[in-house]
Amino acid sequence: MPLLIPFILIPLIEIALFIQIGDAIGLWPTIGLVLLSAFVGTALIRSQGARTLMQIQHSFRTLNDPTRPLAHGAMILIAGVLLLTPGFFTDTLGLLLMIPAVRDWLMRRIGRRMTVTRRGFGFDGGAQPRHGWPGRGQDDMIDADYVVQDDPYPTRDDIELPDNRDPDERGPDGRRRPPSGWVRPD
Repeated sequence: MPLLIPFILIPLIEIALFIQIGDAIGLWPTIGLVLLSAFVGTALIRSQGARTLMQIQHSFRTLNDPTRPLAHGAMILIAGVLLLTPGFFTDTLGLLLMIPAVRDWLMRRIGRRMTVTRRGFGFDGGAQPRHGWPGRGQDDMIDADYVVQDDPYPTRDDIELPDNRDPDERGPDGRRRPPSGWVRPD
């Protein structure tokens, strides 16, 4: 239900802005502004997206926390969708998301409401390898019973392939036809 409200309000806001701006500057300049915002948005997404991708790669290479560049990349993606959506309200939101300071502020606001838990396998902190599953001791044993079942998928040797061809079957030229290659001759 909470997502229904933006899906109703945003188109209404866009329609109202189109009417107001179209009345003030005319039809063609309004359409021109919408197209211009899409082209400018595409250029901004390319430049900032490439920069963010380089930051993500750098953080992986140096084994730093990639959370910030990944969050910036996600917000740039959302900004791109907003900028490519026709309308002045969505363009304004998209342009605001293209500003790194706004993204940092938004990330701090969202970060206060999130709880981060860490789960993983492999190495802890790069020091010593961790064995076993999280929460289990290394010497824990799992006792289980098993039953061997027949294989439900038969092999080629289990299937008898009938050769329905008449051995004297002749081709259009009157000569005997060789085996097709799909079956082995006996």
